[in-house]
Amino acid sequence: MSSAIVFAYHNVGVRCLKVLMAAGVDIRLVVTHKADPNENIWFQSVEQVCVDYDLPHLIAEDVSLPVLQEKAAACTPDFLFSFYYRNMLGADFLAIPAKGAYNMHGSLLPAFRGRAPVNWAVLKGATETGASLHAMEVKPDKGAVVAQVPVPILPDDTAAEVFDKVAVAAELCLHGVLPALLAGKAPHVEQDHSKASYYGRRKPADGAVNWSDDAQTIHNMVRALTHPYPGAFTDTVHGKLFLWRTRVLSQTMNIKPGVMQVDTMHRVVCNPGGGGTLQVLNAQLNGETLDAAALMARFQGSLKLPL
Repeated sequence: MSSAIVFAYHNVGVRCLKVLMAAGVDIRLVVTHKADPNENIWFQSVEQVCVDYDLPHLIAEDVSLPVLQEKAAACTPDFLFSFYYRNMLGADFLAIPAKGAYNMHGSLLPAFRGRAPVNWAVLKGATETGASLHAMEVKPDKGAVVAQVPVPILPDDTAAEVFDKVAVAAELCLHGVLPALLAGKAPHVEQDHSKASYYGRRKPADGAVNWSDDAQTIHNMVRALTHPYPGAFTDTVHGKLFLWRTRVLSQTMNIKPGVMQVDTMHRVVCNPGGGGTLQVLNAQLNGETLDAAALMARFQGSLKLPL
């Protein structure tokens, strides 16, 4: 029986941990994060899985602590797995497993290395992403790929919808290659680093809409940042406006750029400075729903945007 220590969090962590359990892997330690009370916790709990299945586990936010490295090393595992654990593991951890350390990343590497890969893929208008199991190196997301499973990104998919697909892809990815990996027969394909793209951590303030962009770019931002994420927003003279759902109309309408207004079909629409027409399907101004009726009642049918 192969043994492993697992660093895991989020839905991908839950699903991949259960794949290891189903395969009979001896899980000697699970390291996870404590739920942040300041964060919107919309995902499943790795800690709860450990409690439910009597798995040895601990909460660790600082992986540099010697006691954590000592506990991990004392497990003498064959493998180390990282499934959406948020902290980087250094060389000391990667040297612990006898047969290798592997990470599940939420993109088709080498594309979208780094943080928040699903959100970035949607924001950048990608039409495909997926899950990649790869060998871990000290530098993030650069190790040889063991397996990948792709998923489509449809034109109006939100990041949450894509993340659900990626979580399933991660489960399928690990389940499919795990027998070969445990047997020491899994392929290890080096990444083409010339095709790599890397993106960093996103903050709520990064959701500010640039109205000089075109409608498609703004639409991508909205669907990348909508619920359960902090949202795409703009500051108007009447307060903060959040855009939660939009779509790009096939034909550009003959309306003044930089003004959100109600058209003849009672739709809330606007022409950004970069071109195209954006329909606003769900928005809030100062926390109140802003639809066609509210726009007509409060602003005589139009609201100026900071173009």
